[in-house]
Amino acid sequence: MGLSMSYPCGPRLSFRDFATADISAVHEYASDPEVTRWSTWGPNTLEQTIAFVEDAAHAQLKADRTAFSLAAVLDEKVIGSVGIWTTDPHDSNGEIGYTFHPAYWGNSYATEAVSTLLRIGFDTLQFARIGATCHPGNIGSIRVLEKSGFTLEGRLRSHRLVRGDRRDSLVYSILREEHAGTLAETTAG
Repeated sequence: MGLSMSYPCGPRLSFRDFATADISAVHEYASDPEVTRWSTWGPNTLEQTIAFVEDAAHAQLKADRTAFSLAAVLDEKVIGSVGIWTTDPHDSNGEIGYTFHPAYWGNSYATEAVSTLLRIGFDTLQFARIGATCHPGNIGSIRVLEKSGFTLEGRLRSHRLVRGDRRDSLVYSILREEHAGTLAETTAG
């Protein structure tokens, strides 16, 4: 898929592969403890942000790419990171994740990004199922997933070891046919 890969856009956001020029913009939110409060990573050191951006920029060169870490761009400014990756190629399963700069929270950018990730997952990567996990206290992420048509499947107890503490995770998913049904309802309405 390489450098020429173009990604679907939302009404306000565009998505592109990361470049090393994005390090400063990414570090602005990736180093913020409030942004990473519910994440399994961070707050990032500058070295960790550099490694993330460089890894994401190099990943686009792989011909058999199964993971996409993309810059979410608003008015030519990187305001977040979104990702979709294969969790099980045989069963056509994928997973998504997203992180946004706090100055852009509460404006439905994450919901718009998830809609785009679902199009990439179901249309381009041909997934049958896309999952997502989040911390039970991450109300914002729960709302995004529910608004995007995901179904709560359950709670994984003591699922993650994060900064020395065991954490539960909520597990969500959406199936190809559910997404197609949601799209049909949106177009008919």
